[in-house]
Amino acid sequence: MPEGPELHLASCYINTVCAGLIFSGKVEKSEVSKNPEVLFESDAYLISATSRGKEIKLTLMPLKEEKNTLPGRERGKEGQSQNGPQQPMDLVFRFGMSGSFKLTSGAELPKHAHLRFYTKESPRRALCFVDFRRFGRWEVHGTWQLDRGPCVMLEYEKFRENVLRNLSDKAFNKPICEALLNQKFFNGIGNYLRAEILYRLKIPPFEKARTVLEALQHRKQQSPDLTLSKKVKLKRENPDLLELCHAVPMEVIDMGGKGYGPEPSDDTAAFEEWLQCYCVPGMRSLRDGNGRTIWFQGEPGPMAPKGEKSRKRRSRVNADPEPSSPKVTKPVPKRSSKGSSSQEKVATQSGRKKGKELVPGAENAKGNKARKPNARSRRKASASQESPMSKTPAADRKRQASARRSTGTATVAPRSRRVKAE
Repeated sequence: MPEGPELHLASCYINTVCAGLIFSGKVEKSEVSKNPEVLFESDAYLISATSRGKEIKLTLMPLKEEKNTLPGRERGKEGQSQNGPQQPMDLVFRFGMSGSFKLTSGAELPKHAHLRFYTKESPRRALCFVDFRRFGRWEVHGTWQLDRGPCVMLEYEKFRENVLRNLSDKAFNKPICEALLNQKFFNGIGNYLRAEILYRLKIPPFEKARTVLEALQHRKQQSPDLTLSKKVKLKRENPDLLELCHAVPMEVIDMGGKGYGPEPSDDTAAFEEWLQCYCVPGMRSLRDGNGRTIWFQGEPGPMAPKGEKSRKRRSRVNADPEPSSPKVTKPVPKRSSKGSSSQEKVATQSGRKKGKELVPGAENAKGNKARKPNARSRRKASASQESPMSKTPAADRKRQASARRSTGTATVAPRSRRVKAE
């Protein structure tokens, strides 16, 4: 998600690529965007940008104002007179989760280019606001939001004073990891920056914010005998939380890149190597009260959410796929009560033909606590047993019946039929 450094890099990118370019015509908006129309049209205008925390302001400046052809013309709602000169316009952007700016060919616009400013040259080029998730917003004739504090990067002294002067605010009753996302006091700090700042100072993310920040009010003053160079050195070696809220974003800005470099091939490899905590293997993570994931090392702190288990990110070595192991065949499952395979059906049919060979199978079924056969199966079993008995003498039948009673295989139905036969 774009944070303060990304917004500042975007403003620098716009000022670099738009230097010397003249734009012309209408500002186009995509049909799918729910943001307002930008009713600006000029034969020739310039574009410049500036950033403040998590906001960026584009200024559209006409090169020359044409005189009204007829007196008494009224200006439109968006500062544009009817058939008259176009006034300068400010557009304030908030990038959401995926916003960015790109200067591309006018004939090959990037996908999800929701606002487009065209150059006057031929072939035309277009400065595009690209946002594939469409969470970004722009405000026509916009100004910096009043509920946002001073920028942590460009207004450090005002930022520090604003925090320490308002420590009684209820925002500092929350854990420090949640307070750092409050743009009223930490304008420009986002999810990856808070993780890196707290990690460097070894501050538990769920320590109470006021407890952490009140200690800065009673910080020991440096000796007046120290030279300026020694004071700067000590400050760099032992920075406090608010100083890192300024220094860490500036490190990202000095790194450059992140898609805003002079060459299209710039990537985020340097940024990923710079990260020490955020999404780094071996670090732990928890969701804060706002549902955002905070990465940290060590204990989470006394205000950690109850019932939440910290998840430790696996190392890159363990994350690699394991070597393939020899395939092990699973044993054939036992016959279920609801159905059986075709092989089991064949074995059952062959067992019925053999007659007495079913006795071991009956013992196995008894050992497996199989259910008693239903009436239909009992009739089939009795029929298979009666056929050979009808052809044997009475003495043989009595001997076989006594043998069956001793093995427990005799059933009630065959016994009643034998009584009638005798």
